[in-house]
Amino acid sequence: MENGVTEKVHCLIIGSGPAGYTAAIYAARANMKPVLYQGIQPGGQLTITTEVENYPGYPEGIQGPEMMVDFEKQALRMGTDVRYGLATAVDFSGPVHKVQIDEGKWIEADAVIISTGASAKWLGLESEQRLNGYGVSACAVCDGFFFRGKEVAIVGAGDTACEEALYLSKLASTVHMIVRKDENGMKASKIMQDRVKATPNIKIYWNNDTLEIVGETKTEAVRIKNNVTGVEQTVPVSAFFVAIGHEPNSGIFKSFLDMDEAGYIKTVPGTSKTNVEGVFAAGDVQDKIYRQAVTAAGSGCMAALDAERYLSAKGLV
Repeated sequence: MENGVTEKVHCLIIGSGPAGYTAAIYAARANMKPVLYQGIQPGGQLTITTEVENYPGYPEGIQGPEMMVDFEKQALRMGTDVRYGLATAVDFSGPVHKVQIDEGKWIEADAVIISTGASAKWLGLESEQRLNGYGVSACAVCDGFFFRGKEVAIVGAGDTACEEALYLSKLASTVHMIVRKDENGMKASKIMQDRVKATPNIKIYWNNDTLEIVGETKTEAVRIKNNVTGVEQTVPVSAFFVAIGHEPNSGIFKSFLDMDEAGYIKTVPGTSKTNVEGVFAAGDVQDKIYRQAVTAAGSGCMAALDAERYLSAKGLV
């Protein structure tokens, strides 16, 4: 370990989305004295989401950032020590779990709950970031509802893109699906491709690159270019969904924790337990299937309960 200050804590929570804050609420109520580091994006992906209508308990809906402020307030009220800072390295090789914060201070924790989430992959367009939350989204299940009866676009070529296109087809009048390669280059499974092709209101644009999302204050169209013929066209849409994958924020744990090929942390089925005793994972960093606020919160609860049982068995709480 480098020559940084060391602090000893009972329960360390890394990350501050629905999973992290829910874990903190449960851990604090169980007298585990949790310390939570918020990470690079306090509140997680919900802070770049506008309207949230599918989380129970908010009958009128709520803005994503506002919802995360509510979660944080509840965690604080229960006694969580919420801190700003980023976990930059870990050492899970010994009986004491060590986590480095901001490349300096080291923390030793009896139990660690990892809730660092996942980040959506983006195309890298200026207009995509500018209109993010204003018709541009990386989650069709979260935001498709707001564009019922309208024309929308989705970019992607994998199973997730196909699933989201099919989901949108039940809501939108037309789904314009933009695929960079031809039919042979599509990554989705054959059955998903067939379902998309058989859906009458999904229109596929093969061999097309996205050049720009058009609109000043909201999404109005998408400009695409055929990378074989060079022909450009502008397709009027009210929403643009990016479905080119997610990247779990799990890099610093790679040397110690079991992960799948995409980098999602593996947990023992039905629990939040990782392959390292006393280290638990919750939320999108270990869930590539559901990726919803409510499922992340549920897994945060599981992680806190698993951590409590672990600490109790060790006689530490």
